[in-house]
Order: sequence, then structure tokens, then C-alpha cells
Amino acid sequence: MTALVEERNTKQRVGDIGEFPVKASVKCLQGGLAVLSGGYAAPATTALSLVAIGRFEDTADNSTGSSGAIKARVGRGTFLFKNSATDLIAQADVGSDCWLVDDQTVAKSNGTSTRSRAGKIVAVEPAGVWVLLGLGV
Repeated sequence: MTALVEERNTKQRVGDIGEFPVKASVKCLQGGLAVLSGGYAAPATTALSLVAIGRFEDTADNSTGSSGAIKARVGRGTFLFKNSATDLIAQADVGSDCWLVDDQTVAKSNGTSTRSRAGKIVAVEPAGVWVLLGLGV
């Protein structure tokens, strides 16, 4: 490619909601913690190499489809998820990273290198943990 020699209308994605192709054989439930697994959207699990991208805005059922057959709408931002009962996040952890347990639970540690990073802890309250999520967070 060569450098521009005239004006260009460069397309832009705006907003806090993006669409991602969904991994084969998964059902992404509205409100669940969304990750990229091999480049495809999927519900969060305890696993390595996942990239937390946000919260599923709608249910996307690709349980009988191939990878990329449908897309899921995913919002980025700060969301309330459950606090792990066995690896509890405390007030002193605000500002630190937290880790994925499942599509509704986060934990204080990486579970001896078995969990992927979820995002940044914003607040802790009795109802759960507020987590900042999105690509690049």
C-alpha cells in the first residue's frame, strides 16, 4: 500500500456496543460475561487464553451452528457480577485486576494460573463486584 494522496472517508465504529462472531456450539445468555475464545465470542469459563470483552446484550444461540454463523451484541463498560465464594474479592482489591470463573462470577486471583483476566475491579458491595470490561481494558 502507498500513503494517501487525497482525502479518504475512513469508517469508524462508535459506541459501547459491538458485534462479534459467535463460537460454534455455544449459547451466549443475555447479561453474561462475554469473552473471545479463539477470536469468537463465547460465555466466560475458567480457562486460559480468553479475552474478556464485555457483557452480552442479548441472547445469541449458536448451539447448533458453526463458528461465525451468527453474531452477538456485546457491551463494554462497568457491570456488576457475582463475587467468588472461595476466592473472595474485598474492598482493598479495588483498582486491581480480577479473574474469570464463569459467565457471572469473578475472583480475586488467577486460580494458580487456571483463569483468564476479566478486567479492573471498580467497586465491591454485598450484591457483588463492579468490573470494568472491554477490549483494551
